[in-house]
Amino acid sequence: IYHDPEVNDFLFSAMLTASLGAILVWFFKVPEISLSARQLYLLTTSSWLFLSLYGALPFLFSHHPMPFTDAIFEAVSGITTTGSTVMSDLKSVPQALLLWRSLLQWMGGLGVIGMAVTVLPFLRIGGMRLFQTESSDWSEKTMPRFQQFAKAVLVIYLVITCLCSLCYWLAGMTTFDAINHAMTTVSTGGYATDDRSMARFGSTMLWISVVFMLLSAMPFILYVRILVQRSVKVVLDQQVITFLAIITAATLLLAGQLVNSNNLSTLDAITHSAFNIVSVITTTGYASADYTVWGQFSIALFFLATFVGGCSGSTTGGMKIFRFQLSYLYLRDQLRKLVHPRGIFAIRYNGKVVENDIIASAAAFSFMFFVSLGAVTLLLTALGIDFLTSITAAVTALANVGPGLGDIIGPSGNFEPLPEAAKWILAFSMILGRLELFTVIILFSPVFWRG
Repeated sequence: IYHDPEVNDFLFSAMLTASLGAILVWFFKVPEISLSARQLYLLTTSSWLFLSLYGALPFLFSHHPMPFTDAIFEAVSGITTTGSTVMSDLKSVPQALLLWRSLLQWMGGLGVIGMAVTVLPFLRIGGMRLFQTESSDWSEKTMPRFQQFAKAVLVIYLVITCLCSLCYWLAGMTTFDAINHAMTTVSTGGYATDDRSMARFGSTMLWISVVFMLLSAMPFILYVRILVQRSVKVVLDQQVITFLAIITAATLLLAGQLVNSNNLSTLDAITHSAFNIVSVITTTGYASADYTVWGQFSIALFFLATFVGGCSGSTTGGMKIFRFQLSYLYLRDQLRKLVHPRGIFAIRYNGKVVENDIIASAAAFSFMFFVSLGAVTLLLTALGIDFLTSITAAVTALANVGPGLGDIIGPSGNFEPLPEAAKWILAFSMILGRLELFTVIILFSPVFWRG
């Protein structure tokens, strides 16, 4: 349609990947697939690694060539829906590559949902068994139901994407921009088609984005239940209510600070606060302004918001709301036991008793998240990067958020100036965070390979 000269580069990339795929199918196809837990760990991690590798091919072969490290970084950031970028002057980038970046995030977002409701509960990763359903059971008898569930999620994902694109277009975006931004909004990835991100659009566009970022940060299994049960009562989920409460509180706090110290009108303050808070908490990574110039309070608030994430079973990254809720419930249980040492108390979540191993798994995830954060931060500072850039780059990679803080990787910067070694560390961290840490870490454990 746009007479883009990149068509041959994409054809070559497609032929290469299709040929390799055909070889695998031809030589290794089996009538039935039966996966053990160990095989599923290896399959999940290797799938995301190879998707990132092949996703980088168009960046390497295009007429707008990128160094190998940058191409891998951009592809990993896309497929993990992180949104960190090494690309600048996007107006000069071929539209085919801009569309490819958006497609990577859109496919990655769909993969995240599928993984969160099927693979991770089965593998007992990070307390995800709390959301185990029949679709999480990898046995032959449940496969037909799993296929029905997968189709329902795909249809919902497509419908939300199309509605988002339509709303953007009606609000004034070009068709190309509307499609690209819809894919990166619904996937909560945050790639834009302009260096200014969403700052070039008015308040109407920002509120449309807020609505669809919030929709994408909800558990997609709730949408399936709404279709099946024909009732909106299922939305009264403990995770959803807490998520919306955190968004509201953070928005009001930031809006109040902007009105008092930045001389913004109340409406503008609420608009920019809501947009940027939702963008960071949902790990989308869009920006309507450089919020690092709003004062130290806003910097601290955005740094803390980076950790939160959305609901489990959504396209978002971060630590997820339910882990904070389980930590609070466990803390409350411990306080009760201090007062009543002989008392027996049950921890309930959404009306159901939570088993101890789920809480232990969530606690182990939280511990490993901060251990990983410390390790990545130390590695980056060892490369000569300043502390603020290092720690926020580590957080934004592990939480799959996108922009960090500081002059280099802040909302108005990008990751291109970082050393090559730093980009490889951050690329690995993005995959580590996207796969909920333990899916990758267990592959480095001797006990995994001993059998």
